Amino acid sequence: MAGILDGVDQRTQLAGHNRFELLLFKLNGKQRFGINVFKVQEVIQCPALTQIPKAHSVICGVAHLRGKTISVIDLSMAIGLKPIPPDSNSYVVVTEYNRNIQGFLVGAVDRIINIGWDQVNSPPSGAGASSYLTAVTEVDKELIEVIDVEKVMKEVMGSDEKASDEAIDSTLIGQNDHILVVDDSSVARHQVKGVCTQVGIKCTMLKDGREAWEHLCKLTDEGIDITTYYSMIISDVEMPRMDGYTLATKIKNNAAMKNVYLILHTSLSGVFNTSMVEKVGANRFLAKFEPDALVTAIQDHLRTIHES
Repeated sequence: MAGILDGVDQRTQLAGHNRFELLLFKLNGKQRFGINVFKVQEVIQCPALTQIPKAHSVICGVAHLRGKTISVIDLSMAIGLKPIPPDSNSYVVVTEYNRNIQGFLVGAVDRIINIGWDQVNSPPSGAGASSYLTAVTEVDKELIEVIDVEKVMKEVMGSDEKASDEAIDSTLIGQNDHILVVDDSSVARHQVKGVCTQVGIKCTMLKDGREAWEHLCKLTDEGIDITTYYSMIISDVEMPRMDGYTLATKIKNNAAMKNVYLILHTSLSGVFNTSMVEKVGANRFLAKFEPDALVTAIQDHLRTIHES
């Protein structure tokens, strides 16, 4: 697999054009899964792993890579399938989510494909809340399943779900604020909703950029002022059908919507996001998921609304 990720840094031009690159891999069988290349740092053959006492059952050990120690998660076990033998026939996909680096043990790595988000759909409605799918797409007449890694990470690593009392400004509670939350991950949507509930903010939650765009257009067609109806919009970046960069561009290029405050809230890390926020006209970038940082960002803008 040497060289499979060569030139990833040159692929950033895809963002903002509703396109992305998906790394395809297999776990224990013929089914292929996918992960966004932007979250992948490298792919390596499985190295020797050191066991951790009392670790989560799906953590198969830690690896020492380039002077760092990272946890390696058996992705097959994490989504309820059979474990993958951690040997020279398997691979570790090294990723960065929410400013944390970890490895995912997979059975085989296939290739990278370049597709449009409009070719990616939400999981079938019958998948249910317990599903680990966040999206599906078709490649070579085969269904590719995109795993909800945020759900896996929450179950394995845990996360703080509530903002601290010190971060909450009680003077902003009860102002009848309303936020639109757009995210394809059910875990992420409910995390944001939980923080908003702490500060008494009403939320409307939608699953992808296209659904959000159609919703906003419907409101404007009905004569509703988006900038007063919603105090702000908090949107993920990676979403099926329409990504957050494209949604932001559409909103900021629309005369009736351009003044709405827009936060891009994503597990994609790196300084790349800062330039993309400027490019698409969003007001702020926020890395997932730190409840105190989220509530601070929300309250910072609400103060400007209520003090004006």
